[in-house]
Amino acid sequence: VQLQAYGGGLVRRGGSLRLSCAASGRSFSSYAVGWFRRAPGKEREFVATISGSGGNIYYADFVEGRFTISRDNAKNMVYLQMNDLGPEDTAVYYCAAGSAGTVHAWEYYDWGQGTQVTVSS
Repeated sequence: VQLQAYGGGLVRRGGSLRLSCAASGRSFSSYAVGWFRRAPGKEREFVATISGSGGNIYYADFVEGRFTISRDNAKNMVYLQMNDLGPEDTAVYYCAAGSAGTVHAWEYYDWGQGTQVTVSS
């Protein structure tokens, strides 16, 4: 499956953004989709994942209720609503597809290009 992430931008502390991940290919609903991010000078880290049906969702601890992942299989889309953003959320955000929704990047085999999120203080 091919993925394309978009929706990033520059926001102020406390602001919100909704990232979108558009997928092409068959059987999109059979794939789990995860969001990861890489901040400058840091390792890539897991953000959130959602199963193919949307019934199983898991977030990284640092999300703390601020982000919501969702999907619309009819549109081949996955979203990441991010609220109460802080400078620590500044990163390139990536979406990725895999057979199982896990926290491990190596278990996802299709990746989209990243979208930059910058949060000013």
